[in-house]
Amino acid sequence: MSEIFKKQFKARWGDMDFNGHMGNTAYLDLAGDVRMMYFEENGFPMKRFEELHMGPVVMKDEIEYFREVMLLENIEVHHLIAGYSEDGSKFRIRNIFYRNDGKKAAIITSTGGWMDLKA
Repeated sequence: MSEIFKKQFKARWGDMDFNGHMGNTAYLDLAGDVRMMYFEENGFPMKRFEELHMGPVVMKDEIEYFREVMLLENIEVHHLIAGYSEDGSKFRIRNIFYRNDGKKAAIITSTGGWMDLKA
């Protein structure tokens, strides 16, 4: 597993749950955003997916929580390749979320593949 990409964000008001911590859907949304930013910054913007009539599809997400992220706290999301099939048709991506104090807040492991958007 190798680190390939990272982005920084601030936890927003809309990311908070009823306990005042970043909620699970906010983690999933950021993981998806970072995934698409990775593709774009490596020569594969959304427009290119549209031209090829294909796109990534996530079949399973697993979330592990370690520490809370609070409102307006800086977070850094690391995007790693955790594995892929021999023919490249399936992949596993891991996003690790770090708080501004450097402590791990959460890990999302996503399993996915490629979808033919014409089919």
